[in-house]
Amino acid sequence: MQKLISVFLLSCIFTSFVMSQSEIKDFVRVKDSKFILSDNPYYFAGINMWYACYLGSTDEGRARLINELDTLKNLGITNLRILGASEESDLIASLKSAIQPSPGVYNETLLEGLDFAMAEIGKRNMHAVIYLNNFWQWSGGMAQYVNWVTGDKIPDPDTDNDWEAFISFSARFYTLPRAVSLYRNYIEYIINRTNKFTKIQYRNDPAIMAWELANEPRPGASNGSGISNMDSYVKWVDETAAFIHSIDSNHLVTTGMEGTHGCLENAEYFLRIHQSRHIDYINAHVWPKNWGWFNPNNIEGTYHASEKNAINYIKNHFGYALTLKKPITIEEFGIDRDNGNFLPGTPCTARDRYFKRILTFVSDNARNGIPVYGTNIWAWGGYGIPHPVNEVTGIAEAFIGDQLGEPQGLNSIFITDSSTLKIISIHAKKMSMLPE
Repeated sequence: MQKLISVFLLSCIFTSFVMSQSEIKDFVRVKDSKFILSDNPYYFAGINMWYACYLGSTDEGRARLINELDTLKNLGITNLRILGASEESDLIASLKSAIQPSPGVYNETLLEGLDFAMAEIGKRNMHAVIYLNNFWQWSGGMAQYVNWVTGDKIPDPDTDNDWEAFISFSARFYTLPRAVSLYRNYIEYIINRTNKFTKIQYRNDPAIMAWELANEPRPGASNGSGISNMDSYVKWVDETAAFIHSIDSNHLVTTGMEGTHGCLENAEYFLRIHQSRHIDYINAHVWPKNWGWFNPNNIEGTYHASEKNAINYIKNHFGYALTLKKPITIEEFGIDRDNGNFLPGTPCTARDRYFKRILTFVSDNARNGIPVYGTNIWAWGGYGIPHPVNEVTGIAEAFIGDQLGEPQGLNSIFITDSSTLKIISIHAKKMSMLPE
């Protein structure tokens, strides 16, 4: 009997060793400016689904999430960019149910929602990029941290339309050690959390590709706060990325930045920020309408210049990737439906044309040796149904790709958008067939 027990224990130890080696091998790595997975280059077609943890927090939402993930997998999508942090805020266009209602207090229901989402993502051999903060107001984010430690009122850009004031306020975050400390506390908590469904700590979960410091962090506004904050911002990027790597040696870390547009339109600043040895790869976001290039009510007069500007912007960032010798992903890009419509079933001819051009440009450049390894289209609406903003956090079907503060459906890709889904599927197949 003793001999049988010993053999059994040895078998368990051997199996555990093999499994651990397999898990290590299955983490996405960066080597020689390449994403590597299981010793092969890792290219992906991805999507943004920020609300995954919200769907995962209710029975109704879980049923929908399973359906959404199956649909995405069938389209060839293998990578999802999702929200991993939210902070409760009083602002009108912010999520009223948040992972962190107050400093150091965590909403276990939403965290279990994230657990469920990650378990389902892993089951399908997909990977997630998880952002740990937000520069913008719709999920609380940096502005809420500033409010927590100073008590100062957050300027509400959705009521006063003063975005420069909000940007300057949110960017105070980098200069407030107490705010950064609270943020680090949450990072440490989530990275060391054990998923209740997989029983795996997040730091050991191969379904996670990367941690992002934040969604679209900016150093500040163009009216001066961006320049005055720059040293604090660069320090924050470097030290936060180093902190994450110090407690999690398995996963990649990136900034989540828009590119030079979110960095005072200054390539030198962008390069300086991403020279940190703790930042593993770079990102670019492209928003033709938000940046004043595209008018959905004047497609004929604005589309051509918008496409040209977008391609040039992406091309410039390919150059920065080569300079830095790091991979790049195009992780947010979208364009409005025709005539500014936002309901499912309305025409999206400009969007289809734009997606096809951007996605083809990416896959062609990847094939030609540019270190661009993935795309995450903004954003998946799937089987969701647009609702009034004040109903979004209460109904599972109301979660779609558009954050609060924007018309619900504006940039969402719905299951009824068959022409767009075909373009995505073709792109996914191209990315999966890139040479190893």
